[in-house]
Amino acid sequence: MRLTQLAFPSFGSGTAAIHAALIEGDRVVDIACPDARQTHEYVALAARQRRPLADVVAEGRRAAGGYTYRLPDLAGGMAPNPRLQLTIPISPPEVWGCGVTYRRSAEFRDEDTASTARGIYDYVYSAPRPEVFFKATAARCVGPDEPIGVRSDSTFTAPEPELAFVLASTGEIVGFTIANDVSAWDIERENPLYLPQSKIYQGCAALGPVVVTPDEIGDPNNLLLRCRIWRSDAIIFEGEVNTSRIGRSFDQLVHYLTLDNPVPDGTVVCTGTGVIVERRHALADGDVVEIEVEKIGLLRNPVRRLPRR
Repeated sequence: MRLTQLAFPSFGSGTAAIHAALIEGDRVVDIACPDARQTHEYVALAARQRRPLADVVAEGRRAAGGYTYRLPDLAGGMAPNPRLQLTIPISPPEVWGCGVTYRRSAEFRDEDTASTARGIYDYVYSAPRPEVFFKATAARCVGPDEPIGVRSDSTFTAPEPELAFVLASTGEIVGFTIANDVSAWDIERENPLYLPQSKIYQGCAALGPVVVTPDEIGDPNNLLLRCRIWRSDAIIFEGEVNTSRIGRSFDQLVHYLTLDNPVPDGTVVCTGTGVIVERRHALADGDVVEIEVEKIGLLRNPVRRLPRR
């Protein structure tokens, strides 16, 4: 099952209506119903009823009437209303990040760190307790083709391409998506205590293009992940990694995240990056980042430097 969301146009000063939807081949099926209008609400409904998400979605589809659109029309602006579009596949109440889950990430983050902190990332890579940090709320996230942000006070911001999972409040993983944990590396490297400022700001996380249920993913620890940075119609960076290189189980990450810390239904958890973008490829205004993960799809976002205030 491949879940997404539709953004309906707003009128006047109102906000756009967001509806959960299913992608079935070249069709997009609107599944917003009275009990669940958005994807995270379906996750919550399934958790409350202690039923599989797929069953609850199928029931909701029948209640919604199953109005459909052609996927190529939505992608090409030919929908009945041209302002109707696909958007972020889930509006997560919380996004959390798990760091240093790949050896390469530990080595890179220890480089050029102040001498008093040298080796702290390598320590976390091997320690029983993983690095878990708060990343974003829905308002700070963007979906496919929406701009990710570069902080106005950063000179070295980089994408962090990651496999992410969607979590129910019960601790069950109910889906997978692609995440870009955009990070101001220069700010974190100046001092690890600056990590929240490196990680949390407008447009700091991109999610999409869909949420795929576990039955379609198979083994999430055997997916090829690729990342590209485009600048002026040329690829300036390209890297890849297999998720088999993740050094922790997802059960470990869920355990430490939820230990004395209840999370809401629809929480998104990023599992770390094994593709390292170095300073010479720091993101610039106008760049485009593409992240591709097997069985999920392609997440594409333009880059925008945030204005100084």
